[in-house]
Formats: sequence, structure tokens, C-alpha cells
Amino acid sequence: MEKEKKSPISDVGAWGMNIVSSVGIIMANKQLMSPAGFAFGFATTLTGFHFSVTALVGFISNASGYSASKHIPLWELIWFSLVANASITGMNLSLMLNSVGFYQISKLSMIPVVCVMEWIIHGKNFSREVKIAVAVVVIGVGICTVTDVKVNTKGFLCACVAILCTSLQQISIGSLQKKYSVGSFELLSKTAPIQAIFLLILGPFVDYFLTGKLLTEYKLTSGAFAFIVLSCSLAVFCNISQYLCIGRFSAVSFQVLGHMKTVCVLTLGWLLFDSALGFKNLMGMALAVVGMIVYSWAVEAEKLTKTSLPTSLTEEDLKPLKEGIAETPLNGEAKV
Repeated sequence: MEKEKKSPISDVGAWGMNIVSSVGIIMANKQLMSPAGFAFGFATTLTGFHFSVTALVGFISNASGYSASKHIPLWELIWFSLVANASITGMNLSLMLNSVGFYQISKLSMIPVVCVMEWIIHGKNFSREVKIAVAVVVIGVGICTVTDVKVNTKGFLCACVAILCTSLQQISIGSLQKKYSVGSFELLSKTAPIQAIFLLILGPFVDYFLTGKLLTEYKLTSGAFAFIVLSCSLAVFCNISQYLCIGRFSAVSFQVLGHMKTVCVLTLGWLLFDSALGFKNLMGMALAVVGMIVYSWAVEAEKLTKTSLPTSLTEEDLKPLKEGIAETPLNGEAKV
């Protein structure tokens, strides 16, 4: 694989694209799906549209020679797509069966779950500073988002499935890129068509279970169609930037710094939709931002510590070793 360039500017660009596209798609979907908007309540099917457009962009890119198609075993692509779609379905079911407060807690719990899974699967250890920063972010976002917390057995099980599948999917993105030496967009163009097929087939049934409404009964207006197109367009950038960010950094970093989107959504909700934003929300947001800054510092400090360790022995280090070899008799040589 030709290594993706990892300059600081391109890193910032990848994060910027992810934050802008993610916040944009949330705002577009809010208008599209809310009763006050166009009341398109078919979230799983809409995600199928997202991956269909992403797959089309990948096909055009491969056909035009902009990106190369590399071999990844079909069973791995299907396994990854099943995990990713289970994550999407589990999240939708969790939101329906649980309170919004518990749904937010389940999303926050992904950070420690990703950390544990990284440790189990890849043997990755985290410094004390990173752990503290993660805890600060989780507490901060929890303060500004979690309100009522109600849970039931079915909702709890759906939340567990969603948490495990989302964490495993995000870890797998980085693992597959390294294992098969493929770039972010190359991997996405391989998985998007399979995800789209599954979601377009099963999505209407899942949405009917969630809402009690059939997709065929929805009256599509020109305004709703325009917002679906906008949502799908933003989803392409959101999907590409997610794979870019995880490929460049890690699943843990994506989760931690990804909560900047939560802060942006709350702020824009207050500015555009007159959502309530009290002192508790502001304090939580401030604490979350501090945690993200500390996390970024801790990760950079960890990198500097690793790079400062000697990777090769100097001539001075080798001198005692050479003297020892000179004094040691060769095999078969008689000692005098």
C-alpha cells in the first residue's frame, strides 16, 4: 500500500471533514426526520441510501482510475459489514427502547469498551494521563447530555450489542487497513456495497418495527427529496473521513475527539433550533473540551516518549560487547 500521507495539515483536514460532515448530517437529518420537518422516520433505510451513494462514488473512483481496487477476502468483507450493520440497527433499537439519557450513557461507554478491546485484541496499553483524559471527557459529555435514565431488559441487550459491534467495527477498520495494506477509501469502497445491500433489504422491516410505518406509504415531496440527497452527500464525506481518521489515529482517539461533534451539535441546536442550553450543559461542554485537549497532549507525550527511547546501540554501547567477544574463545578452540 502506498502509505497515506500523515502530515499535521492532512490530519487536521481529516478531523475537520469528519466534524463538519457529521454535524451537518445530524442537522440535515433532524430537519428530514422530525415531525416538524418532513417526518421521514426511516433511519435504517436512510442509512442504506447513504451507503448506496458511497458505494457509487467508490465505483466511479475505481472505474476512473483515481483509486485502485485491492483484494480483500469476501468473507472478511461480509463479516465486517454484518458487524457494522448490527451496530447501526442496535443503536436505532437502543434509542427506541431506552430513554435518551441511557442512550447517551451507552454511547459514552464505547470509549472504555474500545480501550479494553484494543488491550485484549492488540495488547495495547494506555498511559495514566490518557486514562485520566478519557475519564474527564466521559464525565464532561455525560454532564451535558445525560438527563433521565430509564432502561429495560430488551433495551439493555440492544445497547450492549450496539456498543460491542460499534467498538469492534471501529477497531476492525484500522486492523483491515494494516492487514491488507489498503487505504481508507479503498476499504470503504469494498465494504459500502455489501452494507448497502443488507440495509436496503432489511432496513424497511427494521424501520416498520421501530415506527409502525411502511416506507411505501410515505409521501415524498420535493423538499424531502432534496434533504435526502443532502443527507446522502454529507454521508459520503462522513464515511470517508471516519475511515481516514481511524486509519491515521486509532479507534480510541476517534471516540474521544469525536465527542467534539456532540459539543458542536449542542451549540448549533441552541443557535438554530432554540434548544435549551443551561449552566450544567455549558459546564459539561467545557469539561469535555478540557478532557479532549488533555487527551491530545497525553497522546503526543506518549509518542515523544516512544521516539526518545534508543532504537539502536551507539558505538560506545557496543564497545564492551565487542571486547567480550574478542576475549571469548571460538568453539573448538582449546583454552590455554
